Amino acid sequence: MSSSSYHYSKAHTYTKGSESEELVEEIRKIRKENPDYGYRTVSDALRNSGIIVNRKAVLRIMKKYDLLCHAFEKKTRKLNTYRGTVGKVAKNMLNRRFLTDRPYQKIVTDVTEIRWGNETTNERAYFTAYIDIYSGEITTWNISLSPTVEFVMKPLNELIMIRPDLDYRMTIHSDQGFHYQNKRYVKKLKKNRIFQSMSRKATCLDNAVAESIFHILKVGTTLNYKYDTYEGLKKGIDEYVYYYNNKRIRTKLAGKTPVEYRDLSDQLVA
Repeated sequence: MSSSSYHYSKAHTYTKGSESEELVEEIRKIRKENPDYGYRTVSDALRNSGIIVNRKAVLRIMKKYDLLCHAFEKKTRKLNTYRGTVGKVAKNMLNRRFLTDRPYQKIVTDVTEIRWGNETTNERAYFTAYIDIYSGEITTWNISLSPTVEFVMKPLNELIMIRPDLDYRMTIHSDQGFHYQNKRYVKKLKKNRIFQSMSRKATCLDNAVAESIFHILKVGTTLNYKYDTYEGLKKGIDEYVYYYNNKRIRTKLAGKTPVEYRDLSDQLVA
C-alpha cells in the first residue's frame, strides 16, 4: 500500500456508502494475493493494514466489481477409510466441543483424497494432517500414494516431537478409520499419554474442524488449480500449507494467521 493511501486511510473511516479508487484497488490486491478470502477476511486484511472499513461496505464493493469468492461452492470428494471394527474404537471424548483456550490440547486428524492430472483413479494421492483446534494450525502433515498405517504414523511422530511441555494432556480426535484403530497407533498414543477420541460411525460433523480445514486446503489447491504430476501436486500442497499457516489470516483469530495466534499464546504464557 502506498504511503499516501495509508495516511488517507488513517484520516478516514470508510462507511457503508463510501468508496474510493484507493480502497477498491486495495481490495483488488488482497483478493489477487488471497483468492479464497471472503469479504469478512478482506475486511480483516484491510484493518491489519490500517484501513478501517465497514464490512458491509467491503461486501458492496466486492459485489459491484465481481470480487466475491466463489471457490467454496465447489464440492469435494469424501474418503471413507472405515473398515469395520478392526481394532480398538475409542469413545467420543471431544463430543463436538470444538473450543479450547489452550494450544495443543485438542488435535483433530483425518485422511482425504487428492488427485492430479486427469483425476483418474490412477492419479490419486492421500493427504493427512494433525490440526490444532486452538489456532487451526496444520501442525504436521503427510502426502502419500498409499493410505497405509505408516502414512498417518509419520506426522503423528512429528507432532509428538514438536509438542511443547504441557501441564495438561493432549487429546487427538479422528474418525473410526482403520488407521486409528490399529494397535501401533493406539499404543503410540498411550505411550505418550495422549487421550484418543473418535467420532461416531458415519457422523462427519463429529470431526467438523478437520472437514472444514481440509476443504479450505482443497479450495486453495486441487479444486482451483491443475497439477500435471504427483510431484507437482505435492509441491502445491506443501506451499499451500505454508501459506495457510503463516500468511492466511482468519476472522475467528482476530485477523491473525494460525502461527501468529499460536505465537501470541506462547508470549502470554512466557
